[in-house]
Amino acid sequence: MLDHLGDVRAFVRVADDQSFTLAAERLGLSRSAVGKCVARLEDNMVTRLIHRTTRSVSLTEEGRLFYEHAIRILSEVDDAESALAQRHQAPTGRLRIDVPIALGRLHILPVLQRFLNRWPEVDAEVSFSDEYRDIVGDGIDVAVRIGGPTDSRLVRRVLASHRLITCAAPDYLRQRGTPRTIDELTRHDRIGFKHASGPVPWHYKVGGEDRDVGVQGNLRLGNTEAIRDACLAGMGVAQLGAFLVGRDIREGRLVPLLEEFERDEPPVCVVYPTRKHVSPKVRLFIEAIRAEWAAGAPWA
Repeated sequence: MLDHLGDVRAFVRVADDQSFTLAAERLGLSRSAVGKCVARLEDNMVTRLIHRTTRSVSLTEEGRLFYEHAIRILSEVDDAESALAQRHQAPTGRLRIDVPIALGRLHILPVLQRFLNRWPEVDAEVSFSDEYRDIVGDGIDVAVRIGGPTDSRLVRRVLASHRLITCAAPDYLRQRGTPRTIDELTRHDRIGFKHASGPVPWHYKVGGEDRDVGVQGNLRLGNTEAIRDACLAGMGVAQLGAFLVGRDIREGRLVPLLEEFERDEPPVCVVYPTRKHVSPKVRLFIEAIRAEWAAGAPWA
């Protein structure tokens, strides 16, 4: 049994330096104390770990095996101590954030404002993009994304569910009628999203199968908030994220359509580069979002 972590540290130091004398100097102990640490460890392990002669120190076969495990044990202990120490550090420095345009403006910036008020030693730099940026290559500390590709370099934590809602203004529906099936959409004015890579289809689930519907409407816009404005103005039917139109629907300015055909969409996530220790500014910013959305996303 390992009763003393200090014995393990002494053993690793001796193995690294191949000397009891050098190990003692680095550890700030006497040579005798280091020798007792290793001897006690060998007694507890009931095996010899180190060959000792007047001229050399070397590991036994069992010592080499134990050394590989010991350095991992000590690394985990050091990581745990460092992680706990960081929890008591106040966040400082520049926080680089990347967010989707509409979601970021409507729902992340208010959280960030309160975060900066609480932690004045942090300054934030926010980029807005609906593209999936290489946050590692671009030096981004943390990003909020809706779905997106998996990346082994990133840690991903779910913040909230995401829905796409087909909707229209009440005045438009009074004039043009309410579509009851997906095929009936062809008889309506549709406001599509024009992405850099081309028109974005609308997503549905029909008979248990995912179905993407191409939007060949009479209006295509390259900004989702502009699509929302056009929809509110009665210019046609649109499919938009709940985070963008949830309040409009609750307050009756827009009417949800074809809800029985909605399908599960990738969630809203926070992602950040994989590191042994997450800096206080990143950790606390993520905690701020999760705390404010604990009872449900603001658009739910």
